[in-house]
Amino acid sequence: MKGSNFSSKRELIYSTLCSTKSHPSAKWVYEQLKEDYPDLSLGTVYRNIALFKENGKAVAVANILGEERLDGDTSAHAHLVCKCCGKIEDIEMPSMIVKGNTNGFSTDSVSVTYLGICKDCKK
Repeated sequence: MKGSNFSSKRELIYSTLCSTKSHPSAKWVYEQLKEDYPDLSLGTVYRNIALFKENGKAVAVANILGEERLDGDTSAHAHLVCKCCGKIEDIEMPSMIVKGNTNGFSTDSVSVTYLGICKDCKK
């Protein structure tokens, strides 16, 4: 992180983001914390999430219904995104796509997102 000032609110926001596999929005993170931390503002959540993304501690997965959806898991994996309900699931990264040196091209990040319709929406 930029500097070493990892405040208690920043830690709460980060741990909440990382505690779920639902790929939440900043608003969802705020909603989870606001009852126990009434002095926390939505702006503070947005600013901290921007910092997490800038420092590689979180990534934006997709924009669903106008809300950026996030992932605190920055390990190499891909995402399935349902265009109907907005559900996002993690899946293993195809073995031919890796972070590092690929065909002489040095990569520092990989983002793979599959868009489609989930099994629940197909019913």
